Amino acid sequence: MAIPVQYMTPLLQVFDMPTALNFYCDVLDFEVVMTDGKPAPNCDWVLLRLQGIELMLNTAYEAPHRPPAPVPARVAAHDDTCLFFATPDVDGAYRYLRDKGLKLKEPKVAPYGMKQLWLHDPDGYGLCFQWRAISATSE
Repeated sequence: MAIPVQYMTPLLQVFDMPTALNFYCDVLDFEVVMTDGKPAPNCDWVLLRLQGIELMLNTAYEAPHRPPAPVPARVAAHDDTCLFFATPDVDGAYRYLRDKGLKLKEPKVAPYGMKQLWLHDPDGYGLCFQWRAISATSE
């Protein structure tokens, strides 16, 4: 019998929680659901929610042990991690994020038929807003 899983919540390690929360809450409109007990944005762990999607952020370093800048070896693989958001209006997402001040390339249709808008969060994790492209030959 399979494990009865109902949903999954990714956890991302972030360098600076206030910067990460500014991006995820003020730009992408996630809301803070729970913290480690410290008030946001000065917490070390947070659970975020956007329209039923949950995401956890955790500081990579506790405050007294945080280096002055991200350690390149630690964040080198962040670009290998990507969160895909299903959104039927990819062009609308592009306009919305552009109006929030992000510098973005326009969405493109991938060879496998998904219209995609790619960007990175402040820690270098990939984000893709995508939906199946509609063409004259598709239904």
